[in-house]
Amino acid sequence: MMKSSQELRRLLESIDHRGYPAYKDTRGVYDFKEYQLSIDHVQGDPFASPSKVSISVSHRQAGFAAGYFDQPWKKTALEDYLLRSFAREISQFNFKAKGSGKSGLIATSRPGQEVLERTACEITPEGITARFEVGFPAFGRTINSGELIRILFDFLPGCVRNVFFYKNRNGAEVKRVIDLSEDQTFIRQELKRLGLVSFVANGAVLPRETGISDRPMKGSVPFTSPESLQVTLKLPHRGELTGMAVRRGITLIVGGGYHGKSTLLKALESGVYNHIAGDGREYVITDETAVKLRAEDGRSINNVDISLFINDLPNGRDTTSFSTADASGSTSQAAAVIEGIEAGARTFLVDEDTSATNFMLRDDLMQRIVSRDKEPITPFIERARDLLEKAGISTVLVAGSSGAYFFIADTVIQMDCYKPCDITSQVKAACEASDAKPEITAPGFKLPGGKRKLAFQTGQGAGRDGRIKVKVHGRDAFQVAKEPVDLRFVEQLADGEQTSALAQMMRYCLEKKLLERYAIKEVVELLVKEQKKNGMSAFTDASYKAMGLCMPRVQEIYACLNRFRG
Repeated sequence: MMKSSQELRRLLESIDHRGYPAYKDTRGVYDFKEYQLSIDHVQGDPFASPSKVSISVSHRQAGFAAGYFDQPWKKTALEDYLLRSFAREISQFNFKAKGSGKSGLIATSRPGQEVLERTACEITPEGITARFEVGFPAFGRTINSGELIRILFDFLPGCVRNVFFYKNRNGAEVKRVIDLSEDQTFIRQELKRLGLVSFVANGAVLPRETGISDRPMKGSVPFTSPESLQVTLKLPHRGELTGMAVRRGITLIVGGGYHGKSTLLKALESGVYNHIAGDGREYVITDETAVKLRAEDGRSINNVDISLFINDLPNGRDTTSFSTADASGSTSQAAAVIEGIEAGARTFLVDEDTSATNFMLRDDLMQRIVSRDKEPITPFIERARDLLEKAGISTVLVAGSSGAYFFIADTVIQMDCYKPCDITSQVKAACEASDAKPEITAPGFKLPGGKRKLAFQTGQGAGRDGRIKVKVHGRDAFQVAKEPVDLRFVEQLADGEQTSALAQMMRYCLEKKLLERYAIKEVVELLVKEQKKNGMSAFTDASYKAMGLCMPRVQEIYACLNRFRG
């Protein structure tokens, strides 16, 4: 039953100076007239993880036009905008209330440059809900409720009014956020209609500030498309926008070291997500199914048909259902291709620098010295054309040391001092005049079929209390049921909250025994269906809706399951 805000105030006053566990009595929902405050979980002591709190504002009170959230992409953009604004508002009050441990902390998710679906702010048919953390104040382990009253009654109401009430927002700014999301969605639809892998707008800023900062680099060279690759799109709100079209097919990005090859590829990788205005890449849009391929020495591979690339192993091992706990670079990259196909990828992004050389190609001299019947690996160069023509999968490849891929490329882009040049015609003329054409005689092309199941050990590790525990280590890894899952080389994960969501999905799979009962494709379909029906919080074992989860792509869900060693 909902209580009034005054009842909460009286309760807090009554427990002042008592032992910290008395804060547990505050759990519940309180009516603050303009919004509802819910204390969802209370920390055990001032040094524990902060308490979980949420506010809900009805659509009638919030006043945002229904047309600003009537489509999924607009809803996500508005949620993202409100969350960023809320994070800024409450940050000015962080630790303004005093006490020991985490007393006075007030914080929520802090999005990066990407616009992603998060549990920290959700728009439902009823209204807007924002979730955040509060360190309930204490001196030692004695309640200091006067400081919590300051947070909930003095600091928070102004933050809520400033952010979640449309009348207090800059209307033109809100409209620009929604318009940008519609323009980005329009470009994604145009990619399919025009047969493009990616669109990179003229004027885009691709380099990032530093290796650890994803903000745009100041003073960098703006992107300018070669005329031969230019297209002009007429966006619903911005109007005409010209940029470079990366067409379906095999596209090669070449150039000298430090001229921007990998920078362009990184921008294409990140273009599977929408970006905020001012990022520099807000109009760099890539096929949302695109998958970055790379070698990953030491990763586990589980029941993958890698026979498209690897056959006739000396030890006679079957490569149509191949498993290993310690893959080589070439084997891991071969598995990544097949896993990408299974995950629905229509584009592969490859950087020669992070690829296994023997997986990518074998030059003429090597083929003469080590004959084909002595080499179990069919290199990617011999499969790229079939992947395009028979599976509909394009390839964008950064190459810097070998010209062999020139012979199969449809488009060749040279990066010269961060400026792209279309050198396709020169390359084709050079290939015609060359007698160094690589021998491409790969055996027949056959895509793996059937429903692949993971070879799963039953009874994966619940603790003594029957719960499966999860621990997340930033963006790169998590541990579930004492089993580490390494995601360092799943390079298109954009946010640590996506990793948190993957960890909870993995826990959910173990708890529901999905990996024992279903093929991996069916498991992913079940997870996506559950998320759409009940939200990401459905995967947690908490009694309240969690704050710090962010929806990963289907491709990253597959990547996570494929790297689980259990």
